[in-house]
Amino acid sequence: MITTEQIKQLRDDTGVSVMQCKKALEEAGGDMVKALAVLKKKSSDIATKKSDRALKAGVVAAYIHSNGTLGAMVELNCETDFVAKNEEFKALAYDIAMHVAAANPEFVKADDVPEEAKSKMIELFKEEVEKSGKPKEIQAKMLDGKVSTYLKERTLVDQPFIKNPDETIGDLVKKAVQKFGENTSIGKIARFSVLEK
Repeated sequence: MITTEQIKQLRDDTGVSVMQCKKALEEAGGDMVKALAVLKKKSSDIATKKSDRALKAGVVAAYIHSNGTLGAMVELNCETDFVAKNEEFKALAYDIAMHVAAANPEFVKADDVPEEAKSKMIELFKEEVEKSGKPKEIQAKMLDGKVSTYLKERTLVDQPFIKNPDETIGDLVKKAVQKFGENTSIGKIARFSVLEK
């Protein structure tokens, strides 16, 4: 039997609706860890379904590090002003800006990486992999792995969130879609540092 306390705890942990928490707990047989996994999968499914909906609102959040020499700005988009004005939505944008300041991503997502930069990166790694002397099939897998790792380190949505490395920035955005019921995405990012070139 699912208790009210379990539902409340799951809601406090995730911020999603009481009904979604209750359904996830029922599906997981009352197991909190499994219920979290169910909600994570559903947030991904919901984000995919809503990804083609128009983004007409959003916020710009700024984070300035305490020493005043490092800062970042993030544009977080959503469908309506109602969500954009929500304090939790603004807090998410602020957290992402803080992450940008700390992790210094070059791109928002892998699709933003210019083809020329990808080609140079592949050539660099290709030379390295060929020197290994491994069979061609293994070299191809090694090359794919190196390219994938390189891109994940430099793209915001693939980076582990600095406050909780168990989830990526992309996971946070998917959870926001589930929580607020609207398509949400990161628009632009900018990072500034005194004397950094």
